[in-house]
Amino acid sequence: MDLTRSAEVVRETRETRIRVTVDLDASPIDASASGAGSVTTGHGFLDHLLEQLVRHGRLALALSGSGDLHVDVHHLAEDCGIVIGQAFAEALGSRQGIERYGSAFVPMDETLAHVVVDLSGRPHITFDPGRLHGDSGGFTAYHLRELLRGFANHAGATLHVRLISADDTHHACEAVMKAFARALRDAVKVTHAGLPSTKGVL
Repeated sequence: MDLTRSAEVVRETRETRIRVTVDLDASPIDASASGAGSVTTGHGFLDHLLEQLVRHGRLALALSGSGDLHVDVHHLAEDCGIVIGQAFAEALGSRQGIERYGSAFVPMDETLAHVVVDLSGRPHITFDPGRLHGDSGGFTAYHLRELLRGFANHAGATLHVRLISADDTHHACEAVMKAFARALRDAVKVTHAGLPSTKGVL
């Protein structure tokens, strides 16, 4: 079983610069002492969503970044997902002993979101936004999908995301992130000594 489940990843491109640290086993006290939970990207609503990931995932995760927001939030959202995914992949290591699966429903007033996570090593995302349209601070369901796709592709995760009920973009995106956080929190838990696969590898 991996002894240390932490990682630091930096990504620099012509479009973004992002640094992430994560410790999957830090206690809330440890996380607070290390500054984990701090999120700054330069985009208010993206910060708000990533703060939901930290809070509801109970994660010792810190992210600082910037991007070409004069173009669009797309590159920044996607690259945040990529870097967080890379950090999780490194921190999970062999994935020995993890629960692997997580599922969560989260309501938010008129909104109901459902997210299922499988830390299978195989990247895939199914994203069903229902009839959701509109944006919150220029951030749309499309940008949320790209953030989660970046995570799935680089963490080696399968994600299924459904907006069962939604008509407000702010509530919809926030409920999805909360559900994702809670599902991920369960999936990364170490609950046994074996590898959660009959193949013998993830």
